[in-house]
Amino acid sequence: MERLIVVLSLVIVLLSISGQTIGEEVMSMSTLVTPQKMSFEDCNKLYKMPSDKLFYLAISSINANRFTVDEIQSKTGYILFTAVGKQFLASVVKVDNNRSILKLTPADNVYYFQPGIVLNVFKYIDVNSLEPLVQIPPRS
Repeated sequence: MERLIVVLSLVIVLLSISGQTIGEEVMSMSTLVTPQKMSFEDCNKLYKMPSDKLFYLAISSINANRFTVDEIQSKTGYILFTAVGKQFLASVVKVDNNRSILKLTPADNVYYFQPGIVLNVFKYIDVNSLEPLVQIPPRS
């Protein structure tokens, strides 16, 4: 009985050290880079932030993931970029003053691509959205 308790506690400690919780679904690296059928719902995410902040975070996320920016239109809130040889359209849609939606859709409307493209953009925005935007003071 003591061995069972020791083994179970060791498993729980190892899982907590690795950053995973019991029941949490974690995608493997091969799943993230293997092209597969994606749903439209997985390419949209609602954020609790103004649309202009989300637009800037989307640009920085695309840049941080080393995707190629093809075109930016700040007035309408879209970014056309290329990732792994496929063009995507990132559209920021304002819901209200404090909420906005980011849509990452393939330009050719074929939803067969690597899920890591979309998930990495969303993950970058999730991590960096907690940081407040600050204005850089002008040089004197």
